[in-house]
Amino acid sequence: MIKQQRGAGVSSSKVLEQLRGKHVLVTGTTGFLGKVVLEKLIRAVPDIGGVHLLIRGNKRHPDARSRFFDEIATSSVFDRLRQENSEAFEAFLEERLHCVTGEVTQPGYGLQPEALRKLAGSVDAVINSAASVNFREELDKALSINTQCLENIARLARENPALVVVQVSTCYVNGINAGQITESVMKPAGEEIPRSPAGYYEIEELIRLLHDSIADVRSRYTGKMLERKLVDLGIREANRYGWSDTYTFTKWLGEQLLMKALEGRALTIVRPSIIESALEEPTPGWIEGVKVADAIILAYAREKVTVFPGKRSGIIDVIPVDLVANSIILAVAEALGEPGQPRIYQCCSGSSNPVSLGEFIDHLMAEAKTNYAAYERLFYRRPVKPFIAVNRALFDVMVGGARIPLSLAHRTMRLLGQDRDLRVLRNLDTTRSLATIFGFYTAPDYIFRNDDLLAMASRMGTVDKALFPVDARQIEWSVYLRKIHLAGLNRYALRAKSKPRSRSSRARKQAA
Repeated sequence: MIKQQRGAGVSSSKVLEQLRGKHVLVTGTTGFLGKVVLEKLIRAVPDIGGVHLLIRGNKRHPDARSRFFDEIATSSVFDRLRQENSEAFEAFLEERLHCVTGEVTQPGYGLQPEALRKLAGSVDAVINSAASVNFREELDKALSINTQCLENIARLARENPALVVVQVSTCYVNGINAGQITESVMKPAGEEIPRSPAGYYEIEELIRLLHDSIADVRSRYTGKMLERKLVDLGIREANRYGWSDTYTFTKWLGEQLLMKALEGRALTIVRPSIIESALEEPTPGWIEGVKVADAIILAYAREKVTVFPGKRSGIIDVIPVDLVANSIILAVAEALGEPGQPRIYQCCSGSSNPVSLGEFIDHLMAEAKTNYAAYERLFYRRPVKPFIAVNRALFDVMVGGARIPLSLAHRTMRLLGQDRDLRVLRNLDTTRSLATIFGFYTAPDYIFRNDDLLAMASRMGTVDKALFPVDARQIEWSVYLRKIHLAGLNRYALRAKSKPRSRSSRARKQAA
């Protein structure tokens, strides 16, 4: 592993010194970022005392350990560990990987009081990366997992006052604030919320009002209509207080809850921007699932979207997942060495190595034009139409104006007994849906700064800057977007296109 590869120079690593013999609890390892954090801890911190994972049981695997080995340990994120030293990897899982069956949204994680006390006393630090990243989540669910479940972190800290807490948030708690966004407590850009002398915002009354609104909606609707109304309520309340969606609103609320509950204790908030595939580790391009920017890339690749609301000159803040994982590990090590001081770090690229939306689109189109065949799962053929970013007002006019006659044509066809969909109409609806969810992120009026994160990385020293790089200035965007990210999407996130069945096979199925 890295200790063996680096030799004696590793002894000067502050991170490895601080984490030697320590036990770290990680939540959210069923997710993309959580897996990368776990892999890096196992591979790069060989003397860590142990890693504890809080994992919810499910129908197939009621206990955390069986679910880990079936759903997490089998992930391709661990391929490098298996290839470099499979025996050491298996030994780590057997001896130092501790799985705790629990539910982040249940009081005390659903554990008995004695079990919770034992867990709190067994760990030195907790990394909370569990979250609902659905931008249009039902408000009650988003509040539960992004805000109120953090009461469990506070409870662990009460049981163990020396506990170091690293909360994974998002740069987009910024909401609709414009300009240079620093690593500080974000002020709501909408309706006023009272602020404490300590700097955080008092959210208890707001939470109560939100739950009253949720109860009112629940009393009037059921089923799918209830789900839609709770989604609408979340968006409406987020907009009211200065956020574009329920996800970022409830993540901001979570920050305030923790800052109050852990006032005077070792709390670090790490805010990533748009997390995408790995730059280098565990392997270039590693990704799981389709992320924020990828939904638009995929829609363009499949020729469903040719125009999108956005500002070509605006900075689309993308950050590779390995730089985020490294930031989290650095933050844990720093807090273990210097506890009791609250910190906020933003892991982003916009201020140090910006890429504009226009450049992002141009790289995508250039690769599609010259090399689409290399990505057989992403591009089914060479896209023939350009991908154009226009301002929101023009986009709404274009889409709205085109949809009216197409809808009329569709209805006429159905009246004539032709029930097949119009492809152009479906594509317009796809475009409008994506614009509703992601349009805020493609027309930015803000630039995220990470001066404090870069300063912290410098303080950790040259060895740790090499072992745990966080600086976005190492990204060459043309290489990353065209060769690393698209290749990663094609290899890890997408399935091969299913081959159409022949007429004979269809006939056999119909005759059966």
